[in-house]
Amino acid sequence: MRIVVTGAAGFLGSHLVDRLLAEGHEVIGMDNLITGNDDNIAHLADNKNFRFIDHDVTEYIYVKGKLDWVLHFACPASPIDYLKLPIKTLKVGSLGTHKTLGLAKEKGAGYLIASSSEVYGDPDVHPQKETYWGHVNTVGPRGVYDEAKRFSEAITMAYHRAHKLDTRIVRIFNSYGPRMRTGDGRVVPTFIYQALRGEPLTVFGDGTQTRSFCWVGDTVDGIYRLMLSDYCDPVNIGNPREMTVNDFAKKILKLTGSSSRIEYRELPVNDPKVRQPDISLAKEKLGWEPKTSLEDGLKKTIDYYRSILK
Repeated sequence: MRIVVTGAAGFLGSHLVDRLLAEGHEVIGMDNLITGNDDNIAHLADNKNFRFIDHDVTEYIYVKGKLDWVLHFACPASPIDYLKLPIKTLKVGSLGTHKTLGLAKEKGAGYLIASSSEVYGDPDVHPQKETYWGHVNTVGPRGVYDEAKRFSEAITMAYHRAHKLDTRIVRIFNSYGPRMRTGDGRVVPTFIYQALRGEPLTVFGDGTQTRSFCWVGDTVDGIYRLMLSDYCDPVNIGNPREMTVNDFAKKILKLTGSSSRIEYRELPVNDPKVRQPDISLAKEKLGWEPKTSLEDGLKKTIDYYRSILK
């Protein structure tokens, strides 16, 4: 198949491109490199099945020739990014989704939107099922990301119903692995980077808030299975193994052999207290569940950061 992937130079987008190419597809990667990094796709420079277009998806998109799928993964994805780029985040979730949906409609292609567990906000239902509508502060600082994703889901379903577009919605929970930027503010690269450099691990709040971490290869496998399925409603993709941020920090210290201490800082506004996916639907509809243990995934990720910090 011939597939467009927006956000192709980002962490998750670049791994998705690798999987699609490994499956024998032709991929057109699109990114304006605001938060993406062309180093993430440098290894594809000589791949005849890959072409890169430097483009802002909030502007009109033209791609010559037929397309089978449009996968929209462009968006600042960490709190540091979307708090620094609030309007760009809202625009890529609204205008960018509109433009990519228009491309899919024009080409008669399938469409998959990368949504997020952030649509659930600071949830009062635990674990989070796809039927839960969420608990989001629309005017809080995190609202720019949460509402961008919620709008992108709404317009995707509107195109599905009004234009009969073949659509998919994946709600991605915390994913980790190589290619995450060390300074992007997300807990996995931040803790590993700090531990390897002997710096204090910065835990926000008292560290009792929970997260669930999924190896990027497992996440991408779930996304690929969803694309190939015929299921159009949202599907959670994540690892249901929940742990506190305190316990996660201790695990990073143990796996890196670091003597760094843990330093506590004020909790950001509207930071979710819990995060755990209910993946019953993914198991039922996609035959998917994560395979990689947290320990194995973290060892691979730590090895990657050791290599780039030399």
